[in-house]
Amino acid sequence: MKLKLKKALQGIFALALLGLAACSDQGGEAEKHPLQVLLIPADGGTESGTLADYRPIFDAVGKSSGIDFDLKVAQSYGAVVEALCSGNADIAFVGPVTYLQAKERDCAQLLAVGVKDGQSIYYAGIFARKDSPIRTIADLKGRSAAFGDVNSTSSFAYPLAMMIEAGVDPVKDLSALRLTGSHANSLAALIEGRVDAAALSFDSYDKAVREGVPGATDVKVIARSEPIPYPPLVVNSRLPEETKAKLRNAFEGVAKAPGIKPEMIRGYAGAKLDGYDAHFPPEKFDGAARKLALVTDEMKGEILKKASER
Repeated sequence: MKLKLKKALQGIFALALLGLAACSDQGGEAEKHPLQVLLIPADGGTESGTLADYRPIFDAVGKSSGIDFDLKVAQSYGAVVEALCSGNADIAFVGPVTYLQAKERDCAQLLAVGVKDGQSIYYAGIFARKDSPIRTIADLKGRSAAFGDVNSTSSFAYPLAMMIEAGVDPVKDLSALRLTGSHANSLAALIEGRVDAAALSFDSYDKAVREGVPGATDVKVIARSEPIPYPPLVVNSRLPEETKAKLRNAFEGVAKAPGIKPEMIRGYAGAKLDGYDAHFPPEKFDGAARKLALVTDEMKGEILKKASER
């Protein structure tokens, strides 16, 4: 009787060990599953262009940390917020506006912010063709202008705020207003003469010049914004704290990690960076939030209506 009991207990113990082994294997597999990265369609006007901008840094972080990533480009800025809030994105590259929208819904936290020439800032601009009589924002009255995505910081919200501060009502004073969906599309509309002015980031403009986009050097700067916090990488608030810490450490140290080439450290518009700051204070986005508050939801509605007019 004792022998039978002993064998039974041994069988139960063996099954328990098998169960633990299975759980361990499943846990290992779970760690191998790539983290889902979603990128706003900020630049290039194409999915391939945006992926080319950000794949180097994620390849570098993956190589140095062993973390796997699956990169995709969203169809719109708003889609990134929804993906974060629904749990379909673990990490995202966003603009300050998109970050603030996701943060307000408790869907995202700062992961890391790019550092370029020792700073984590960028600029929005309003551009016109060099042969245009437009010299200042005030000269935009009675003219047409192109803007990017309605949730874009540097191709929509900041340029509009700059116009409002300069006494130009974008709804009443512009003869026509076009929403093109991206920085590159707005620049193209300007170069091709479909609009008199275009709003886009200086990073996007510099990329166009760097890549030899025809006509890119034939435009001039009408206005430049104040410094804006650099477009951040954010992490889904629901991720385990251990995963968040591992990611922050990986991005913070990637620029100095063994085997990582400097050309892999890239950021917005594919620009080469010094590295990434994983301790960038969230409150530094507060000033941008106050500036962006000038573009109210009511005004956005009026702009969307005006943009639909042909």
